[in-house]
Amino acid sequence: MGYIREPEGVDFVVDPRPLEDWEKNQISEVIAHYKRTGQIKKITSPKTKKRKSTTK
Repeated sequence: MGYIREPEGVDFVVDPRPLEDWEKNQISEVIAHYKRTGQIKKITSPKTKKRKSTTK
């Protein structure tokens, strides 16, 4: 993996996105399940709608 060069006059900023409440709860459930059983819990994520492309 290499470095990404920033073009002149452009700053790349990489920030983590904030977690939704349901994501925080799901992470807590997975951690609690692992502590109880020592096994990794299978998770399912809610289906998201496909975004329409705005480029033409």
